[in-house]
Order: sequence, then structure tokens, then C-alpha cells
Amino acid sequence: MSQITQYFKDSYEELVTKVTWPTWRELQGSSVLVFVASIIIAAVVFIMDWVFGVNSDDSIWSGLVGLIYKLF
Repeated sequence: MSQITQYFKDSYEELVTKVTWPTWRELQGSSVLVFVASIIIAAVVFIMDWVFGVNSDDSIWSGLVGLIYKLF
């Protein structure tokens, strides 16, 4: 049991004294970067779905692939 207690004491000591935590400014910058990257990735996936006609059964646009199928 003393090994477990020592482990938690050492872990706490390391988190308090040895870990460098980001400043509030760095944390905000990273959060904005993650948010913008998520929006860009979602937009790219949306555009790909729209162009290729994913879930086109319930819409007028059947996508680029559907258009090619209709031509042949």
C-alpha cells in the first residue's frame, strides 16, 4: 500500500513542479487553431459529399458521379 501512496505523491510532485503548463494566452491560441481547423475539415468533407452526391436519394443533385451515370 505504501508503494501506491508514494506513486501518487510522486505524480503530484511532478505535475506541480516539473510540468510546464501553457499560459492562458497560449491555451486560447491553440483552441482557436483547433476550432478553425475543425471548421475547414468539416467544410472540405461537406463539399466532397455534395460534389460526389452522397445521400443523393433525397435530393435533386446526384453529384458528379450521378451526372456521369446519367450521361451513359
